[in-house]
Amino acid sequence: MDLKNIQRNVISICEEVGEFIRKEGASFDLTRIEQKNSFNNLVSYVDKEAERQLVTALHKIFPEAGFITEEGTVEQSHQKEYNWVIDPLDGTTNFLHGLPIFAISIGLTRGNETILGDVYHIIRKECFHAIEGGEAYCNDQVIRVSPVKTLSESLLATGFPYYHSAKKDVYLDIIKEFLEKSHGIRRLGSAAIDLAYVACGRLEGFFEYNLNAWDVAAGTFIVQQAGGTVTDFRGGNNFVFGGELCAGNKHVHPEMLELIQSKWH
Repeated sequence: MDLKNIQRNVISICEEVGEFIRKEGASFDLTRIEQKNSFNNLVSYVDKEAERQLVTALHKIFPEAGFITEEGTVEQSHQKEYNWVIDPLDGTTNFLHGLPIFAISIGLTRGNETILGDVYHIIRKECFHAIEGGEAYCNDQVIRVSPVKTLSESLLATGFPYYHSAKKDVYLDIIKEFLEKSHGIRRLGSAAIDLAYVACGRLEGFFEYNLNAWDVAAGTFIVQQAGGTVTDFRGGNNFVFGGELCAGNKHVHPEMLELIQSKWH
C-alpha cells in the first residue's frame, strides 16, 4: 500500500468537496435543515451530498476499504480489514448558522488502528494530515503539539454532547475545575478542528464524551503523529470507538486526565 500516494489523493478530494460545501454555505436554504434523533442534532442535504461525493472518490482510490460514515449514505462496514471513517461536515450546526468553523474529517483504519488522517478546515483551507510512520502537517508545514508544560498555562477545548446523559452534571463540574486551573476553555463546535488545533499547538488539550468514531478517528491520529497523547477517560486506548477522549501534549495530558478521573466514575 502506498499511503503517501493515497494521502495526496485524499487531500485533493477534501479540497474538492470542501469547495462544494463552501459554495452551498454561501446560499444555504434554512428550510432544508433536518433533525436527526434530537431537536439540536441537525443535518442538511449538504452533509449527505458531501458524504456521497467523498465515498465515491475514496472508493476509487482504495476499493478494498469499507466505510463507517456519519450520514449512512453507503453500506456500513465493521468487518473489513480497512475502513474509511468519515464525517463529511463536522460542525454542521456552525455551518447552518454561518459560523465559519467546520471541517471534513477522514480517517483510514486498519482493524482498530488509524493509519491515515485528514481534517480539512473548509473556510481556512487548512488541511491537517498524517500517515502511519510520518510527521503531522498543516498543508505543507510540519506541525507539533504545544511545548507548554503545565495545565495552569494551557488553553483547552471541549464540547457539549447532543445527548445529555446522567453524566452531564459531573461533566459540568469537570469543566468548572478546568476553568479555574487553566487559561480557559473554548467550545468551537467541531471535535475534528479541536483535535487539529491540539496537534498544531493552538490548544494544549481537548476532552469530550459521547463522541463518535467519525468525529475523532482522523484528529486523534494527527495529534499522536504530532507528538501528543490521546487516551480515553480511563487512560486506555479505546478513544476512537469508546465515545470519550482526553488529548493533549505529553506534559499537560497527565494533569488533565488526573482531574477528569477524580470526578468521572
